This record gives sequence, structure tokens and C-alpha cells, in this order.
Amino acid sequence: METQIDKDKTALVVIDLQKGIAGMDVKPHAAAEVIANSAKIADAFRKNKMPVFLVHVGASQDGKDRLNPIVDSPNPWGNRTPSEDWSDIVPEMGPEQGDQVILKKQWGAFYGTDLDLQLRRRGINTIVLCGISTNIGVESTARFAFEYGYQQIFIEDACSAMSADQHKSTVKNIFARIGRVRTTQDILDALA
Repeated sequence: METQIDKDKTALVVIDLQKGIAGMDVKPHAAAEVIANSAKIADAFRKNKMPVFLVHVGASQDGKDRLNPIVDSPNPWGNRTPSEDWSDIVPEMGPEQGDQVILKKQWGAFYGTDLDLQLRRRGINTIVLCGISTNIGVESTARFAFEYGYQQIFIEDACSAMSADQHKSTVKNIFARIGRVRTTQDILDALA
């Protein structure tokens, strides 16, 4: 299936490829593979003078803006205090000059940030999404993007989750209903 991308109206949005999250054991694609594929796509976007948005999650210095829900499921991070560089974007992703960096405070990249404003001011109507975790940060962002009317392309091999089942479920049951699912190579071919 050929992928066509309007280079004037498409942006890359990379979710949570930051030291604290990329350091987790994710599946079905290892974090190193997700980062390498995302970096290739980001480089292709930059070469084509297309916008790259690097989204990361973090809290204020005092941590008072951190969400603390009462839940029954175990916290995948345990009771550890995040390291000082937990929120830093992995070096393979940049940021490079011209990239937009978005700091979010919860799972999705739209709520409480200026991502929508920055996309619209650049005339963007399509976003290419990748990152960790498929079923949390990427899916939350995708759901908002769908409601805001963006066209979406999801890079299956540039996303991963805490389990292969979580990843596959989101790709099959959510992404396929609100956008197009492609591979890194599909995007690189479309931008060549």
C-alpha cells in the first residue's frame, strides 16, 4: 500500500522518547529499535524541511503538578523517585535546531499544551506519530488528534509498550480505526 505524504501539511510528533521512559523494558520492539526508527524518520522530516515535534512528560520542581490517581494496578515505575534526567529527551532524537519541544504533564500531548496551536499555525493537518508507550502516551495523543480532525499515520515499528499484547491491541483496535498504520520504511520511501 503506497503512502502519500503532503510535505507542506504533515508534521512528525514523537511521544516520550526520554531517558526515563526509553529505559524501560518494552515490547514488541525494544526501546533502542523504536529510538533508531524514530530518529531515521525525524532526519527524513528535517531534510524535507518538515516540522518535528518532540514531546516529553515531566513535572514541576516541587512535583505538585504530578498526577496521583488512586488505582488498583501496580505502578510500572514502582515507588522510585525519577532521576534528575528522567524527562530529558534521548540524545538520538535531538532536539535539533528548528524542532519544537513540547512538555506535557499527563499521558496525551494535546491537553494543557500548545501542540494544537503550533500545528495549526504551521498549516498542519496530518501528523505522523511514534514513541513509547503505544497504548498510553501515543494512543492518548492519537485520540485527541482524531477528535481535533487531524489525519494520522502511525509508525508501528517506531512504537512499543509494556507488553506486546498492549501494543498489538492498540495498533489493531484503535490506530487502524482512526488513521493509517505504516512502517518506518513506508515513511522513508514516501519522503524520498
